[in-house]
Amino acid sequence: MNIDTMKAMIGKKGGLAQTNRFLILMTAPKVSLINKDPSVLLGGLLSGGGISNLINDPRDISMLAKTVQLPARNLSTTDKQVGKQSMKIPYDYIDGDVAMGFYLTNDMFARRYFADWISCIVDADRYRVGYKKDFCTDIQIIQLNQKNLPIFGVTLENAYPMDMSAIEMDASAESGVQEMTVNFAYDRYRELNASLDSLMSIKDSVLPQIQNTLGLISS
Repeated sequence: MNIDTMKAMIGKKGGLAQTNRFLILMTAPKVSLINKDPSVLLGGLLSGGGISNLINDPRDISMLAKTVQLPARNLSTTDKQVGKQSMKIPYDYIDGDVAMGFYLTNDMFARRYFADWISCIVDADRYRVGYKKDFCTDIQIIQLNQKNLPIFGVTLENAYPMDMSAIEMDASAESGVQEMTVNFAYDRYRELNASLDSLMSIKDSVLPQIQNTLGLISS
């Protein structure tokens, strides 16, 4: 096989998928959308921004996303002796946890967003565990092409953050940007319909849901 044949094959399949072309769509529980930072609250009131400055827009999380994984699926196997040979027999599957990396802004938006979400799951002050229906949400991870059109996607059903990474600080770094990683658990994942029209409809339907959530909180 020569290079021209390979280039023709890749071109026929729409080119190579790019690692930096993706979109994350999620709507966290309402408590994570309420901005509890006193400085932001006071600034919003003094500037006359109204209620809109008091609500964290969940679409900001998508823009701050640095890395994400499409989930893994591994088969669980057991060894079975067949004659003189040992063979692996599959009996179940395990969906791997999904890690997402986010840039941190000076108001620590992403850190507060996920910290408030985790507090919905386990209240560290009262030692109470919340109801699953109140802290889970579906998360869409969508692969985009060079024209930012969706070409593939998965939904993490009933997802929630399990942990947040430590945030490293380094006095020797002159221009480093702070980041954090959040690991998500979920019930299962399913692939979205691979057709372009279907993926576009999902993208267009989720964004209004986020806007509706903001409207419910503001009302």
